[in-house]
Amino acid sequence: MFRNQYDTDVTTWSPAGRLFQVEYAMEAVKQGSAAIGLRSRSHVVLASVNKANSELSSHQRKIFKIDDHIGIAIAGLTADGRVLSRYLRSECINYSFVYESSLPVGRLVVQLADKAQVCTQRSWKRPYGVGLLVAGLDESGAHLYYNCPSGNYFEYQAFAIGSRSQAAKTYLERKFETFNDCSREELIKHGLFAIKETLQGEQLSNSSCTVAILGKDDPFQIIDQKTLQELIDTLEPKEEVSDQTAMEEDKSPDVAPMDI
Repeated sequence: MFRNQYDTDVTTWSPAGRLFQVEYAMEAVKQGSAAIGLRSRSHVVLASVNKANSELSSHQRKIFKIDDHIGIAIAGLTADGRVLSRYLRSECINYSFVYESSLPVGRLVVQLADKAQVCTQRSWKRPYGVGLLVAGLDESGAHLYYNCPSGNYFEYQAFAIGSRSQAAKTYLERKFETFNDCSREELIKHGLFAIKETLQGEQLSNSSCTVAILGKDDPFQIIDQKTLQELIDTLEPKEEVSDQTAMEEDKSPDVAPMDI
C-alpha cells in the first residue's frame, strides 16, 4: 500500500520537499518498544522496555555495550540495530588500535550519522529503521545523543524514543533540571520512573525492563536483575502511600450527614 507516487524510491522528492521513505523509517522507530536515556554531570543511564512477541518467547535485547565508555539503546528494527552496533564496535576497536586511546563520543556519533545519511541518497539502499540513543563518556564529560534514520543527530540532557515515549518525555521534561546534580542511584530511579510511565498501568519489574549505567569510575554495564529489582522495590512504598491517601480521601463523605 503506497501513500502516493513519490514514496516508491528513497531518492524521489515529493513536490512538498519530503522523502517519504525516510519518514517511514522514522515511523518504524515510533513503533518499537520504548527506550530512554538521561545524564548527569558524571553518569549516563539507558533503559528500555522488554517486549516479547508472545508469552512463549523471550524478549530481544535493546541495550548493547559498544566499549567501556560507550553504550547504546535502540528502538525500531532490532536487526538493523545489531548491524549498527557491530559497526560501532569495529570503529572503536580500530581507533583504539591506531591511536591507543578511546574514541571520542562525538566523533563516533558523526560517523554513525554519515553512515545513515548515505542510505537516504542511494536508490539501491533503504534507510535504517532504527533510532539509537548513544550514551558516552569522554574527557569533556557525559554525553547522550540521539541518532535518527534520516542521518540527523542531536545531543540531549534526557530523551525517550519508541512507542508510548511521549509519557516518558513528559516526565523527563518535568524533572530534567535536577538531573545534573543527581547521584548514581537517583539517576537510575528517575530512569525507572520514566520507563514506568511508558508501561501505562502495567507492573514494573526486573523482567519488564533493562537498565544500564555508565560513569566516570563505572564502565558501561547492564544492571543485573537482582539489583534492579531491589531498586524497583524502593519505588513502591511511595506509590503505596499515595494510593492509600487517595483511598482515604475517597472514603471521606462529600456532604455532611443529615441530622435525624
